[in-house]
Amino acid sequence: MDAIELKKSLKIEGEVERVNAKDLSYSEFAEKYLAKNQPVVLTGLMDDWKACKDWVDDHGKPNLKFFSTQFGKSQVQVADCYTKEFTDQRREEMSVSEFIEYWIALQGENREAQHDVSTDGCVDKSLLYLKDWHFVKEYPEYEAYVTPLFFNDDWLNLYLDKYRLHNDPDYQERNEISCSDYRFVYMGPKGTWTPLHADVFRSYSWSANVCGTKLWLFLPPAQRHLVFDRHMKNSVYNIFEDVNESKFPGFNKAVWLECTQLKNEIIFVPSGWYHQVHNLEDVISINHNWFNAYNLDWVWDLLVGDCNEAKELIEDVRDICDDFESLCQRNLAANTGMNFFDFFTFIVRISFANVLHLCNLLEGCKSDALASCSWAKHTILNLMAIRKVALRMQSTSLAEDRGVLLDIQNSLNDPSFVELCFAMNKSYAKLHGLCCHNYEDEGTLQNGIKHRDFADAVRSVVSNSRSLISLVDCILNSSTHLLDNLLLDELGEAKLVSSWTLLQ
Repeated sequence: MDAIELKKSLKIEGEVERVNAKDLSYSEFAEKYLAKNQPVVLTGLMDDWKACKDWVDDHGKPNLKFFSTQFGKSQVQVADCYTKEFTDQRREEMSVSEFIEYWIALQGENREAQHDVSTDGCVDKSLLYLKDWHFVKEYPEYEAYVTPLFFNDDWLNLYLDKYRLHNDPDYQERNEISCSDYRFVYMGPKGTWTPLHADVFRSYSWSANVCGTKLWLFLPPAQRHLVFDRHMKNSVYNIFEDVNESKFPGFNKAVWLECTQLKNEIIFVPSGWYHQVHNLEDVISINHNWFNAYNLDWVWDLLVGDCNEAKELIEDVRDICDDFESLCQRNLAANTGMNFFDFFTFIVRISFANVLHLCNLLEGCKSDALASCSWAKHTILNLMAIRKVALRMQSTSLAEDRGVLLDIQNSLNDPSFVELCFAMNKSYAKLHGLCCHNYEDEGTLQNGIKHRDFADAVRSVVSNSRSLISLVDCILNSSTHLLDNLLLDELGEAKLVSSWTLLQ
């Protein structure tokens, strides 16, 4: 069954917008798509990518020999698109060379019928799809591509370049969720596909087609309940198979957006949008997951929901468990990839980096200018988003029970934190331009900050959400001349939806 036939069973009432990225500024992208959480296809961003030359042969197909020769020894995860295991496709590990050998053998077989867009259980043979290859981590010197400007404000991967998301001596070292990064390469023959899902951590994602064509079907977050069962526990696996109406009573009411993504196009996937993806041709794609100030609350919502589910599953042992809450947090980390304490540590370190930047930028705004002021406003918005989530975290038992204790002074003596600050500095310089406070080494990071509130900030110790809020409030109180320029609601919180227009 081909893609056109498959789509006939769905109610599709629109296509994802397509925009030439060369005509789009970062502030416009942030306002229209990040803040409004809307998908978009961007063109014109991949012209100079090394991957588009090395990874594609003269016929526009995947250069399989190149991958086998250059990266053949890499061990990767491969999904069998014809075999369901729990809520996903069954996975196995093999070398890139072994996967390429399989792919070449597949091309030599007369399997055209099986190369159409597949449905679950349609054949008794396997169809393999290489997924979640941490290519950048494994080959950092290769520089296959440059992350487009629109996706540079990436707190998740900047953080994971310096820290693990979850640290626990009892935790499995090879757990792919808790370690490494969220920058991936996907490769698969025509007919491979990914089941219906929303992205990890409810992050944003972007996916760039180096070669081939993909069919995407999107469901807005407001219709999420339509693809779940009555108890909101299980979702539809494959929207193109015969969906059980008694199990999923709302499915036929779902209204989908579609997108046919072509070679050299990048699709932006917003938070919480369920989507299913099919490869209409042999495909290579590059994919990142990330989050920042605009979707931080989506991450916290997911953690709260998953934690509640974890508690329900083991509620019967509450009375005999010495530390029920800690057990729930361990299970949350194992199933979701981080727990409340990991998330708290993450936002505290991100806050510290933003506080240091802002203390310096406030001085620059007195004389420098546009770059410093634009950058400072961005940093203020970051801190406001963190403060908003921290307020919601106050209802949970957090740091007091686990001894989470972080302070800026010790962080400044942590090489990983200093490197995180440098990395954020470089990313924001790309968004706002160079300004007076670019850091060259650890000394300029600390000694170059002259603002009067820096000394107070350095003495700050954060042990729970309340102390984090106090730190943010202290710094924001020194930024009133910039806050006055932001659109504020009656609670004094920044309206992220519209404020980016003020940054340029």
